[in-house]
Amino acid sequence: HRTAPTRQQRRRRTKPGRFTLSGKEHKRPAMFKLSVSSAILAAALAASGTAAFAPLDANAVAKSAPVSPTSLHANLGGPAEDDRRSFLARFGAGVAVSSPLLLGVPSPSSAADGFVVGGKIAFGDESLMSPKAHGTSDSPVQEELLYGVSRKLADKICNFNRHFAENGGYFLKTTFEDEVLAAGGKPLTFYDSVTGKPLFVAPVGRSAEEFLTESEVHGWPSFRDQEVVWENVRVLKNSGETVSTGGTHLGHNLPDRKGNRYCINLVSIAGTPQSQV
Repeated sequence: HRTAPTRQQRRRRTKPGRFTLSGKEHKRPAMFKLSVSSAILAAALAASGTAAFAPLDANAVAKSAPVSPTSLHANLGGPAEDDRRSFLARFGAGVAVSSPLLLGVPSPSSAADGFVVGGKIAFGDESLMSPKAHGTSDSPVQEELLYGVSRKLADKICNFNRHFAENGGYFLKTTFEDEVLAAGGKPLTFYDSVTGKPLFVAPVGRSAEEFLTESEVHGWPSFRDQEVVWENVRVLKNSGETVSTGGTHLGHNLPDRKGNRYCINLVSIAGTPQSQV
């Protein structure tokens, strides 16, 4: 029996600027860089109806006062330059591939605790993110979140935010990768940080190494159609924003040549199952 390599072992055996996928080393693509100012970018995004992101810094969040959904963008500044934002500026986030047959996506399967995983993308409308008792949700995030994520950061990202993201690579500073590897290739279920409902199950149809490598390349946990619990997840057509049916902001759909790719904030999926809350 060979034990799964630790995160440190995986990094030591891969040359700088490269990543390992299916046993082979590949050159890590450079992040897109924007050459326009934040003001020009914001105007372009507004004209196209595309949402912009900017990362939230956990240290800054810890010192800041609570903010409302309407003031969050003004308080935290304009869009930052990184791969996620540049993709949206160039191609728009509302693009989605809705045919699982075209992509060879596996048929939906039932998880051990009864919910269905995978299938065709499920769209939603803006009403899902209407103001509620606590931002866009009925309640704050859970008191005890998994993977060692910041609860204060999680609450702002999940409930008082439509456009911003945790810093790229934030998940690398948590126990996320270690726990995926410790599962020995078995899929893990990721739960809503607010409601505790299942949102994603991964890896499905690929190895743990492939799942983690793709997430590392893009900077955020990255899920595919076959790894989504569509009963509890929706994608907004006009922006590609990916949310829970309860109003939790999760991330965005940023399709690539393989199909839909859900670029998700770890702080949004660090919840404990409903039955254990």
